[in-house]
Amino acid sequence: MSEGIDIKELKRRMDGAVSAFKSDIASLRTGRASANILDPVTIEAYGSRVPLNQVANITVPEPRMLTVSVWDKSMVSAVERGIRESNLGLNPIVDGQSLRIPLPELNEERRKSLVKVAHDYAEKSKVAIRHVRRDGMDGLKKAEKDGAIGQDESRAQSERVQKMTDETISEIDRLLGEKEKEIMQV
Repeated sequence: MSEGIDIKELKRRMDGAVSAFKSDIASLRTGRASANILDPVTIEAYGSRVPLNQVANITVPEPRMLTVSVWDKSMVSAVERGIRESNLGLNPIVDGQSLRIPLPELNEERRKSLVKVAHDYAEKSKVAIRHVRRDGMDGLKKAEKDGAIGQDESRAQSERVQKMTDETISEIDRLLGEKEKEIMQV
């Protein structure tokens, strides 16, 4: 292959968008407990805001219960406040140096709103993937214009970039479908 664009770099950037999407949907609460639910929670600790997992250990002892073991006893109230203020709809119960967090049953309305959020995450990821494709196509046009690659090579590489984009977007759609089923299960 002549000059042109770095297909591996484009693939890496597209895979990064898929990884970010997986991380986003993992934080969506379904009927089962997951330590990822608390990923967006930050705590006011030692004069700055830090992620919950830097001041406590999160475990899943039961399918509908989370346990947060705070390492520093003086941080228990800050952790409780951070979880309550996180808009996740969780109400922690303080039990000494740990907190028990029962997960309430999801109602139909909440499930539908979670599916909507998942769709928003998917769209954001698809836009990021399309930006990567656009960067690749712009690079090919520039390389062809500068004479670094020929028209046939440019066309072949642009078809590869488009195929890679289509496959990556299908992966996002597949993951979204799985998460949607998981959320809507009663």
